Amino acid sequence: MKRLLTIAALLITLTAHAQALRKRTTMLMGGRFDITIVAKDSLTAENGIDTVIAEITRIENLISDWIPSSQVSQVNAHAGIRPVRVDKEVFELTERAIALSRLTGGAFDISFAAMDRIWNFDGSMTKMPTKAAIQKSVEKVGYKNIILNREHSTIFLKLKGMKIGFGALGEGYATDKCRDMMLAKGINAGIVNGSGDMSAWGKQPDESDWVIGINDPKQSGELFAIVPLREGAVVTSGSYEKFVVLNGKRYSHIINPATGYPATGLTSVTVFGPSAEQANGFSTSIMVLGKKAGLEMLAKFPEFSCLLITDEGKVVTSPNFDISRYKTDQ
Repeated sequence: MKRLLTIAALLITLTAHAQALRKRTTMLMGGRFDITIVAKDSLTAENGIDTVIAEITRIENLISDWIPSSQVSQVNAHAGIRPVRVDKEVFELTERAIALSRLTGGAFDISFAAMDRIWNFDGSMTKMPTKAAIQKSVEKVGYKNIILNREHSTIFLKLKGMKIGFGALGEGYATDKCRDMMLAKGINAGIVNGSGDMSAWGKQPDESDWVIGINDPKQSGELFAIVPLREGAVVTSGSYEKFVVLNGKRYSHIINPATGYPATGLTSVTVFGPSAEQANGFSTSIMVLGKKAGLEMLAKFPEFSCLLITDEGKVVTSPNFDISRYKTDQ
């Protein structure tokens, strides 16, 4: 359930107030990471970036389901056979993911990794899959079949062929962990952007806020809003390019793991809040739940806000987000 990036960090490379800003881009966890660190000097900033990369690599080797030796891969390999003991970190991440699954009624589900890939979004698909094929595609998906034992720190997938995968949720988790690690080390400003899961802290060297640009849904390549990002996270789930139109209806590449049908109604969802991990879970869930149910869910978490763009190009926000303050056409 990879999302198309619809936000772009607008970074200004400055040296002011005896601070150095350094940036680096690398491929980790199956996607692109853009790392920006502000520190007292260039060497400290570069060392900070090295530390961030090492931490993301550690997390990747722990939870990535495409690495055979990872703990998540071991859980998947023993599906329907026996529970697998995992580190506390992996157990608690799984616990939080299942809690989100319950909250969303399965609109979010880490066992989506077992879903059959019957939908194509490369232009080759010309007709809907059969109802039977869609039902079969999700027969091994279901968070209720993930059994956790906190006492023994084990995860057991009840059905053979079941799989869990953290995907972009893991990227959000990694960006949060790196932000917290940098703050603990006295690095008081930076951004870690994992394929659009972005955690930011502090300010730019000139003491201005970090800002992100939100793409204009009606004008490709144009920004319709620039939003400051202060000590928080932002995540976008969307399908500007990855979708298919069948019988006149637009289907997103984001699949509802509970039904096997693609999400419809929303082109993108941007969520702001204190945690990229949570914001990622919320943005994906809202794409699946749709505008009404998605806004109702997010209202339970007032520290988060969102901006939705419908398939028709209409911009909708949560009540606690005033987009008019940030529009570029003012």
